[in-house]
Amino acid sequence: MSEQDATAGPGIAPTSLRTAGTMFAALYGESDPYPWHDPGSEHDAYQLFYQRSLAMGWLDERAGEGEAPGLWGMNDAGWGHPRDDFGTDLVSWFQVEASAVADDRPLPVQPFLRCAWDVTVRLGVVRLGAVQVLLPVQGVDAGVRPPQAAVPSLGTVDWFGEGDPGARAVVTVRVDSGQDPAVSAVGPQLVSCLGQLDQGLFGFRADGAAAPDPAPPFDDSFWNGPSRHALTLRGELPEWSCDAVGWVAETVADCAARLGVRTPLLLTVTRN
Repeated sequence: MSEQDATAGPGIAPTSLRTAGTMFAALYGESDPYPWHDPGSEHDAYQLFYQRSLAMGWLDERAGEGEAPGLWGMNDAGWGHPRDDFGTDLVSWFQVEASAVADDRPLPVQPFLRCAWDVTVRLGVVRLGAVQVLLPVQGVDAGVRPPQAAVPSLGTVDWFGEGDPGARAVVTVRVDSGQDPAVSAVGPQLVSCLGQLDQGLFGFRADGAAAPDPAPPFDDSFWNGPSRHALTLRGELPEWSCDAVGWVAETVADCAARLGVRTPLLLTVTRN
């Protein structure tokens, strides 16, 4: 384990810049490291995520006012469970501070999860079972969305339209507002909002069954936990990938913001 991994842990990093809030991603499943990978290498999760974010132009490295921002500022990352809970199947985790969201753009969850996946599979073969994302919905101002971009993620849904029809995956989606009753208050409207979107690739319906989600790998104070108010959906994705999960997360965040939700949401997508 590298020095960075030994000290890594979720936490809020102070910043003077206006941001949307903290995004956190946890990837669960099974991982078989490549035989050439050195667990003690300096190329740990933090360094690899930083470099990948920088290479793709997604990292916000502003030294002062007036510079073009990226999508996020780097906070932390690590392999396995940050609190040494070896009873989980957590493969990797990543934490960033999302930059302020443009009026016509969604939270950058698709690129965030794309970067997380690229880093995770850099070191081994991964069989992904679930993805958990903390969404800073409080950083989305639905009131300034232009009419043509009320749910901005709809503009990218056709990316999934040319995929293999046989790759469709049934998933359980859990949307959790912790101790805040926001999700309980808008649950039926949120299901309706998702169902009325003009797209034929992602499908969702309410499901009363409790989802056996993994506990988030951070303290309750980090996200207004513990879980008290949640909505469980049964869904179908055009493919089982971090890209597709990222689209769902962006869409849920925008629909929730339109309904007046102003609290972080913990979204867990599990492949059935």
